[in-house]
This record gives sequence, C-alpha cells and structure tokens, in this order.
Amino acid sequence: MLSCRHIIDIEDLTADDIMSVLDAAESFKEVNERRIKKLPTLRGRTVINLFLEPSTRTRTSFEIAAKRLSADAINFSASTSATVKGESLADTAETLSAMACDLVVVRHKYAGAPRILAEHMDAHVINGGDGMHQHPTQALLDLFTMRERAGRLEGLTVAIVGDIVHSRVAGSLVPALRAVGATPIVVGPPTLMPARPEALGAEVAFSLDEVIGEIDVAYMLRVQMERAEGMPFPSIREYSRLFGMNEVRLARMPAGAFVMHPGPMNRGVEITAGVADSDRSVVLDQVNSGVAVRMAAMYLLLGGEPGGGAA
Repeated sequence: MLSCRHIIDIEDLTADDIMSVLDAAESFKEVNERRIKKLPTLRGRTVINLFLEPSTRTRTSFEIAAKRLSADAINFSASTSATVKGESLADTAETLSAMACDLVVVRHKYAGAPRILAEHMDAHVINGGDGMHQHPTQALLDLFTMRERAGRLEGLTVAIVGDIVHSRVAGSLVPALRAVGATPIVVGPPTLMPARPEALGAEVAFSLDEVIGEIDVAYMLRVQMERAEGMPFPSIREYSRLFGMNEVRLARMPAGAFVMHPGPMNRGVEITAGVADSDRSVVLDQVNSGVAVRMAAMYLLLGGEPGGGAA
C-alpha cells in the first residue's frame, strides 16, 4: 500500500512510495505482454475517468489499466459532464461519491481541481493533469522508463527542455527526479522559464548546447502549437534551431544517453523525425510504461501490496 490516500501531487508520495509503484509496475508490465492481458485484481471495483479537458493518451491509458485489472471503468468527458450545465466541481464530487465509486481519475484545466474532488468524496483520487500544476502519473511512468533503459535512477542527469513555465509535466518530473537521487536541469529560453526558475529545485540552463554533452536523458517538452501565435519567442523555426533535438545534438550526447517526450510530438519543432524514430528514442516505451504504472497506482491505492496480484 501507499502512505497517501490520493495521488494529486508527486510530492504526496515518499521516495518509498515511488519505488513501490515502479516495482509493482514491473509485475504488471509482464501481464501486458501476455496473450490474455487480464487480472481479476480489482473485480467489483469502479473507476471513473473524469476528463474535463481534452486527452487521448492519458485517458486511454487509464481506461486500459482499469480494464486489465478487471475494474468497471466509466468515462466522463467535458461534453457529457453536468459541469457544462453549471454544476460545481464540489457537487460533481458529491454526486459521484453517492454512486459509491472507488477511484476517480480527473483531468481539469484548472490547477487544484483534483484537490477539491478529494475533499468532497470518499473515493481515492488520481490527478490526470490539472492546469499548469502537476501530472504525477506521467512523472512516475517517466521514471519507470528511465530505470528500464538506464538500469538506474540515482545519479542520472536529466535535461527537461522547453516551455518550463507552462508545463505540468516539468512540475511533476523535477521533484520526482530529486526524490530518487537524479539531477534535473531545466533548459529553455528565459521567456519560457518561471520568474525564479531556481525555485523549482533544478539546475537551470538557457542553452541546450551548453549541457548536451553531460546529460543522460534529454526530455523534450511539447511546444504548444495551439498557442504558437502568442508564444514568447520570435518563431517556431528559431525555437527549433536553438532548442530542438536533432541528429547533430543527438550525436553530441554521451553514449547510452537517450531522448524522451511526453507526447504528442511536434515533429520538426522540438524533435526531428529522425531522432523520434531512432533507437535512442524511448517515446513509445513511455506509452507502454504508462499502462503498467497506472495499473500499479490503482492497485496500490485500492489496497494491494507491491509486486502482488500479477502472478
């Protein structure tokens, strides 16, 4: 079991909690490689995916994870939720609680929404991404992928590159890396950094080329193309030239270093097609890891023991 009742902020988890999730995910990954990808572990439990912001990868990953554990998975989107009729999030939480669900995964455009849900219902809550705040299970699956590829987490140097100030991925990954003994470096133009980037708890660099030769992992954040006209840099082309991961930069990374991306990728912007499709990219491994890690998180929150139930 975990020491926390909910996974809302990555800092809700102790270092031992993080390792418990990663170790349990090892067992569940093996299940995902079987011909019959199903366990009876959460039979009779109800998991609600409350996605009030668009998502494909995360919602699908949680849905598959719940179904592979034999839970009853129910999906709510913004268009089908009563919130479009003006219902408050607190009222939504109390309504779901009255239906006796066991776990709610919530994604919301506003930071803090998962905390409101947790305060108004008895079910466990997992934050599937809230505004520019956190995305804790993304950080967990990223750690799982790093450990699988590098064979360790402690001592790794990870450059998180791009729009740091708006990124909930960076908001979760930086403290997660610190918790397991890795060194995070946030990299990007000053206009995409917080006013006090050192407050993130990471090293700070304003040039990817300055750190490219010393990192074990290059974690490329998505340029939010839907905001491209208002982005605080002169052009997409210039951003790609200064901060994009291309074949030249890949060749300058140490032997064994690899590239990650939370998806969806803008090929030719933050990452070239050649890098994305190379054997030094673990982007698809991250997607695969996501199902196993989310199975582990659900299992442990609902009372399982690390490593159990996947025999």
